[in-house]
Amino acid sequence: MQTILGANGQIAEELAKELHRNFTTDIRLVSRNPKKINETDELFQANLLDPQRTDKAIEGSKIVYFTVGLPMNTRMWKEQFPIMMKNVITACQKHKTKLVFFDNTYMYAKTDEPQTEESPFDPIGQKSILRAEITTILLNEMDNGNIEAVICRAPEFYGTGKTQSITNTLIFDNIKKGKKLKVPINDSTKRTLIYTPDASRAMALIGNTPAAYNQTWHLPCDDNRLTYKELVILASKEVKKELNYSVIKMFVFQLVSLFSEQIKELKELLPRYKCDNIFISDKFKKTFPEFKVTTYQEGVASIINEQKNDNGVLL
Repeated sequence: MQTILGANGQIAEELAKELHRNFTTDIRLVSRNPKKINETDELFQANLLDPQRTDKAIEGSKIVYFTVGLPMNTRMWKEQFPIMMKNVITACQKHKTKLVFFDNTYMYAKTDEPQTEESPFDPIGQKSILRAEITTILLNEMDNGNIEAVICRAPEFYGTGKTQSITNTLIFDNIKKGKKLKVPINDSTKRTLIYTPDASRAMALIGNTPAAYNQTWHLPCDDNRLTYKELVILASKEVKKELNYSVIKMFVFQLVSLFSEQIKELKELLPRYKCDNIFISDKFKKTFPEFKVTTYQEGVASIINEQKNDNGVLL
């Protein structure tokens, strides 16, 4: 049995498909309201804040994938993430279950310094500090030999389906809506983005590779990094018309945050858009050379094609 915790998100859905395709049909999907992705999936309702339900959700599992996401809400993150992490670790230890933790890069310095698995944590902002704390909880258990686990770290997403990210919201969602595109802070800095199906495929591969455990892995991204300006040009070619965009400067976000709780929650992440984001995934690519990384050209084409109707017209 391989179990996915937080089974309603795009990463979890793609993960369930990949596990079923290449590794096992014995899959359990866990969330407050799980829905089948594959016909053979087992559904289990659980709130991971409840230690007893978390224990039951993990019982009988060989591998557990922690892909839980929460709304962009600092108070909720502080109240819930540490409890969920501790409940999951405790249950995995009890049932001798391997843990695959899907992590992000919030805890890294928001500079143009290349990011590797050895990069030190330098969190700025409450959500970044919290992400560093819950990752450190797991790292300490791994270092002490108390759990067999692996950390899979990804930068910002872009992709098809229900993918949620700043890039999808401001660029691709606005293409679909026929609205002017928006770029946060700077259109000339290089971005490293991960295509969501690639993140899930890579995590499934790592989770089913025994030698990969007790390490941190950067999930694979196209190294031909684009600026937002180049990304919009690429999207324009796919829709066969020039797409216009505006750059939203920091002072605008500061002003809007006075009236918008959502923008207020977003503010601490914005400094990373001021400079190049160089996320290095060489370790994965050298270890798994057969893995096909989706290029930005292929990824953007897939997103645009998904937005078109049967007649090839944007919906």
